[in-house]
Amino acid sequence: MKELLEVIAKSLVDNPDAVAVEEEEKGQTTVLKLHVADNDMGKVIGKQGRIAKAIRSVVKAAASKTDKKVVVDIVDD
Repeated sequence: MKELLEVIAKSLVDNPDAVAVEEEEKGQTTVLKLHVADNDMGKVIGKQGRIAKAIRSVVKAAASKTDKKVVVDIVDD
């Protein structure tokens, strides 16, 4: 899931080198923390959070095969 999130984020931003994804395991839940450059934050979130919601939906659908819950957090540094 980490790689999928990283590919999606890098395709959206102007500065793909600043994209980083941290993965934390908490029982049956995996938390993916997405870090992007400050000026790319709006591109990842989108108007009214639509892009962020779409990213979460894609990652959640991909994770459904593994029977794990995946949470995507977009972190503001």
